Amino acid sequence: MTSHFQPNRRHVLAGATGLIGLALTPEQAAAAAALAIAADWKIAFADLEGDLAPRPLQRVHGKAPAGLAGTLYRNGGAKFRRTKGQATHWFDGDGLIRAFRIQEGGASLAARFVDTPKRRADTAADGVISGGFGTRSGPGARIASPDDVNAANISVIRRGDKLWALWEAGSPFEIDPASLATTGMVTLRDDLAHMPFLAHPRFEADGRIWNLGQVGDKAVIWQLSPSGAVQAATPIALPRASYIHDFTITARHIIIVLQPWVYQGDSPVPMTSLTWQPGLGSQVLILDKADLASRRVVELPTFFAFHMTSAWEAPSGEICFEICASPQPDFVIRTAVDLMAGTYTASSDPKLSLITVPTQGTARIESTGVIAEFPRTDGRGSGPNRFTLHATTQAKARPLFQGVGVYDWRKHQDLVFDFGPDHLVEEMVFTPRPGAVEAFDGWIIGPTINLRAARTELHVFDARRVDAGPLVTWAADVAVPAGLHGMFWRG
Repeated sequence: MTSHFQPNRRHVLAGATGLIGLALTPEQAAAAAALAIAADWKIAFADLEGDLAPRPLQRVHGKAPAGLAGTLYRNGGAKFRRTKGQATHWFDGDGLIRAFRIQEGGASLAARFVDTPKRRADTAADGVISGGFGTRSGPGARIASPDDVNAANISVIRRGDKLWALWEAGSPFEIDPASLATTGMVTLRDDLAHMPFLAHPRFEADGRIWNLGQVGDKAVIWQLSPSGAVQAATPIALPRASYIHDFTITARHIIIVLQPWVYQGDSPVPMTSLTWQPGLGSQVLILDKADLASRRVVELPTFFAFHMTSAWEAPSGEICFEICASPQPDFVIRTAVDLMAGTYTASSDPKLSLITVPTQGTARIESTGVIAEFPRTDGRGSGPNRFTLHATTQAKARPLFQGVGVYDWRKHQDLVFDFGPDHLVEEMVFTPRPGAVEAFDGWIIGPTINLRAARTELHVFDARRVDAGPLVTWAADVAVPAGLHGMFWRG
């Protein structure tokens, strides 16, 4: 697979810049290519007008590896605009569950919107009236609980024989994994109906779940069985009302990063209630799983982050985890708003970093200098992560990423496959090879949006040789809007 433009593309690019009939210098060609891509990226944030019936994907390159079978489920907003109004933030589109099924060497795609009260109300009004994280509610909105603005659009997890579509400020929605139909909103406990349930729960080896439900400087620590039944819901106080998107765990502890983006006031648009206060620095709150009242708070320099990896604890008690840290939340405050207006404003690069919390003394954050988001690790072990999968190579002429990388912490080396400026790379996931024992022995699976061909593509890599390019690539007949998070269900 090549990431370069084909030779006959030259005349098309020349026409786009008024240079038809003239020989292009390398500089002119690069500038024309950038202009073309700058226009093309909008398809990644366009509306999908309805569900996608199952359709086969066309094999473009390579061959599916033997032993790989299952479904990559992904979630993300895919309907932002209606006749009487639109979402004003990328995080507020209607959730769409995508199912990329890999079986017998072939692949298919289906997608279906989550049937939420928000989507039903907005459809009836033919406007985006229900609001959201960064979008103001409109006339006619009936909002009695957070679930009336719940877009169910961030991630998807498996619970028993069902899927749950997750937001971060409301309830899960149960999804049938075969038909992708919504079977209903999940009330985890009657007395805690509509309580937030973050979109990045953490799993024990036996399938049990830990999660948070945050309201300002208060939170609930959820403990669920592998099937999703509530085992405990423990209220705690947080040191500050920080924006929390993700957290992590070790065998003994819950680790919550408290960044200096803090809720103040009670705006009807949650994002506008948040203020960036870099002078506060960042903090790490460490809770003992066996006694949630036992806690420790450590200080760190100022940073902003969405995502982190699984954590581990050394025999000495030192806690380590990886995080994708930026200097400030400019992507969520500005870039994600501009995208809905059809413009792109570059934001600060997130960098893959390691946070180390000793049993005594000062915690530290050390950057690798590698641009990284959507970090994923093997997830099967309890010790240090040797490899971290991530999106990388942040494009400058348009949003998001164009490469996929695997960082080797032992060698301090990042292996990268760069698709080039005509691809927008989404989150990719790791799945082990059947019977694999060694760390990161398996495959990386995930989609890109081919901006030049206006289509979604699905790729599979050898996880240890991502820089060699995809083992197989399939193409859809449609460009599905860029999504956020997902998981691979084997078999």
